[in-house]
Amino acid sequence: MDRYRPPDALEFPRFAGIRTFMRLPHVQTTEGVDVAIVGLPFDTGATFRVGARFGPEAIRSASVLLRPYHPVLRVHLFEHLSIVDYGDAPVAPGFIEDSLRRIADFLSRLTLAGVIPIGLGGDHSVLLGELRAVAAAYGPVALVQFDSHPDTWDAYFGHRYTHGTVVRRAIEEGLILPERSIQVGLRGPVYGPEDWEAARRLGLEVMSAAEVRAIGLESASRRILQRVGDHPAFLSFDIDFFDPAYAPGTGTPEVGGFTSWEGLFLLRGLVGLPLVGMDVVEVLPAYDPGGITALLAANVVYEGLALLAARRRDGLPHVATLGARPEGL
Repeated sequence: MDRYRPPDALEFPRFAGIRTFMRLPHVQTTEGVDVAIVGLPFDTGATFRVGARFGPEAIRSASVLLRPYHPVLRVHLFEHLSIVDYGDAPVAPGFIEDSLRRIADFLSRLTLAGVIPIGLGGDHSVLLGELRAVAAAYGPVALVQFDSHPDTWDAYFGHRYTHGTVVRRAIEEGLILPERSIQVGLRGPVYGPEDWEAARRLGLEVMSAAEVRAIGLESASRRILQRVGDHPAFLSFDIDFFDPAYAPGTGTPEVGGFTSWEGLFLLRGLVGLPLVGMDVVEVLPAYDPGGITALLAANVVYEGLALLAARRRDGLPHVATLGARPEGL
């Protein structure tokens, strides 16, 4: 079967052409598509710095440096996956609940057709729209969250929908299974012990940055896989998981984070994870000198694509067969 893939870089140089992710075809179809890259340019759910609405554009521009073969996992993405850049979801700047509905409706076209969406944020509030779309196809999923913050506040300045409340809202709506979900990399000063304990009381497993370093990267990856098991999973990667020395362009930076190598190593240890969706969020180009944050975010997406390709290579079932709801919710 013909697959959607980028043009040959030796025939059409990487610096030329309209900017799509990895120079993939910009196609809005689900026929013959395994994975769709989707921009989610919404940032007015942020509580500190705004500007992540420009993140999708920056990530796409940086992604031209990516190549199709992953030498560590030994997998060629386009020998196993048909991938397109589906464009951007419609949003209403300043109106978070309306934007979340629009994002969910837009992505449901993909999830209900068995296409795996990979979102380019945008602030982390977009996760709620993504999870609504994924749950419409698969029911509640396991959430694997790489982040320095748990995002489980109940409200911020009296408002229930922000990037800091998104995970609590998702649990309340029955979109994720807390007993299968894990938050990885939490760190930094907080207002009190409640900030992290709230996540545990909601049923989430919390693996702080200090704990990851104590048990080691390989053990941390194994723990993630054990937590999820064979349940359909959504991987949400907040770029502030990385130390701001490696990812300065983000909305709420926290020092003491992970290096770029450590983050990629953790992801490469997740081969076999039954992904039904993924995102990379909180990339804020205005604070990204040299574009290093956007480049790192593009590589995180690349690692996710490599996990999906490796799953296909290893003969594991396409995630659309795991607990799918053919008629939606």
